Amino acid sequence: MTRQRSLSGTIPSMETHHDELKDNTIIIVLGASGDLAKKKTFPALFGLYRQGFLPRDVKIVGYARTKMDPEEFHKRETSYIKNPNDDPEIAAAIDAFKSFSTYVSGSYEDGTAFDELNKHLEEIESHYQSKERNRIFYLALPPSVFIPVAKNLKEHCYVAKGGVNRIIVEKPFGKDLESARELLGALKQYWTEDETFRIDHYLGKEMVKNLLVLRFANIAMNAAWDKNSISNVQITFKEPFGTEGRGGYFDEFGIIRDILQNHLLQVLSILTMERPVSFSAEDIRDEKVKVLRAIPPIERDDTLLGQYVAANGKPGYLDDETVPPNSVCPTFAATTLWIHNPRWEGVPFILKAGKGEHHDQ
Repeated sequence: MTRQRSLSGTIPSMETHHDELKDNTIIIVLGASGDLAKKKTFPALFGLYRQGFLPRDVKIVGYARTKMDPEEFHKRETSYIKNPNDDPEIAAAIDAFKSFSTYVSGSYEDGTAFDELNKHLEEIESHYQSKERNRIFYLALPPSVFIPVAKNLKEHCYVAKGGVNRIIVEKPFGKDLESARELLGALKQYWTEDETFRIDHYLGKEMVKNLLVLRFANIAMNAAWDKNSISNVQITFKEPFGTEGRGGYFDEFGIIRDILQNHLLQVLSILTMERPVSFSAEDIRDEKVKVLRAIPPIERDDTLLGQYVAANGKPGYLDDETVPPNSVCPTFAATTLWIHNPRWEGVPFILKAGKGEHHDQ
């Protein structure tokens, strides 16, 4: 099944066209053995495949340090794809999805490993009927390896002629403003702005996408969307599970960098921005930036931090063997933001996020 476009709500200019999707495309998922790829990236790619939104004859290649045979990779790749009722149609789609997915293991810093990856890609492309080759590199990786990976991809796996190259980087994009700027500068050395996509997967959630429709396609709702009708806004993110063996990664960033600074600020900006000139990505981004610039630095007295502990048989954060002993990394944070503009002056925006958020923990 192939769809030409998808509609987002009832705003015509928010239609998403897929004319840019090309045949002869390989999607390379770097960090394919990791948690993000397993829980988010591969299930999302499968969903796009089932709905007909991937290019015809697309191929998916996983790349990571971990050595895995095809069976182990496919098991990991599909472990979070849901088929609760054993639907034979979904089962067949999963088998088809695995049939065009392959895996290569190698270092992120070693150029020769990327030469091997490129050989694998060229072997796939040798079966194309046309000379056009399109490669999408999706970095489901920690920021610490963004720069060497971006460099090695450009130097060893880049299609110089007769195709399209794209590099996609996930949040968190650095640990602070300085490191984010360093990453941006390094990426620009190897990849143009048109080739680079920085994404927050939270924006793909249906509820988040529908916020724009709720606000701007509903005249009555939009008219009451201000300080005169709203006393406060609370945006809450709860995860009922803890780090579950990912403490080494999480402890490096904490709940503020992992959730508040990106996911919840994105939701906040969509909730509070003015109507954009159009619903293009650039115009929406411009209105988001205006809101963020109207938020003063957060006061320490307006912030509460915490860490989940063991309760009722469930382990606490410090019980995770991958967490450094005596870590004070916050797994819960609540903070109040204020927006100094005519629409929202005086309205508190309370952002809360936590892991291990069982009612008894």
